[in-house]
Amino acid sequence: MISVENIGKSFAGKAVLRDLSFDVPDGKITALLGANGAGKTSCLRIICGLLRAESGRVLVGGVDPAENPQGARRQLGVVGDREGLYERLTVAEYLKVFAQMQGLTGGALQQALEEVRAELELDGLWDRRTGGFSQGERMKVSLARALVHRPQHLILDEPTRGLDVLAVRLLRKTLLRLRAAGTTILFSSHVMPEVAELSDTVLVMSAGSIVGRGTPAELASETGCESLEDSFVALAYGERHTHREVEIA
Repeated sequence: MISVENIGKSFAGKAVLRDLSFDVPDGKITALLGANGAGKTSCLRIICGLLRAESGRVLVGGVDPAENPQGARRQLGVVGDREGLYERLTVAEYLKVFAQMQGLTGGALQQALEEVRAELELDGLWDRRTGGFSQGERMKVSLARALVHRPQHLILDEPTRGLDVLAVRLLRKTLLRLRAAGTTILFSSHVMPEVAELSDTVLVMSAGSIVGRGTPAELASETGCESLEDSFVALAYGERHTHREVEIA
């Protein structure tokens, strides 16, 4: 489980997270929705130990990443808003480096590499350098890096951005398989059909706070809206925007 307990964060004197609290249970997919600037990425970076909260705390499987970042990261797989590929390395070389950084050696290392190669259909990419990969290919390698050490918790920041249909289908299938295996999954997205299809719980953020939480059906009932998109707009932007065009970047 991931627990976020009353965290606060400011940049240049401006609060971006305000007393933020929520839990992400094991074996469930939780979606984090919010307009640009709502605080989603800052929240995810604090969970991953890349930023420090100014108040409150985060627990990843009972470990506080601010106090024990390595202990928390061993339990985490992260697909960020940038892939971070080393373009002179082949996929096999790149994944081996990250698996070794997670402490895998010998037979366990080789088994982990072969498993993620098969699961994410990487045969055609395995011996290619990552420079020049398409957006979908880059996502597959980034996801493989996040999963190679079999983490209990998976964090994804807008994972389907720029992907084609086949890449989205592979990602969806992978997330559903991981959920069935008990993995804790938290992802941010602006794609409402994707969120509605995948999520057990949706958290709606606005101005650094949670303004709505529940299943897509519960949010629709709470707001009196027919779709998750309308529910999100009502919660994040206010009722006056629900039936208007709103730019959600």
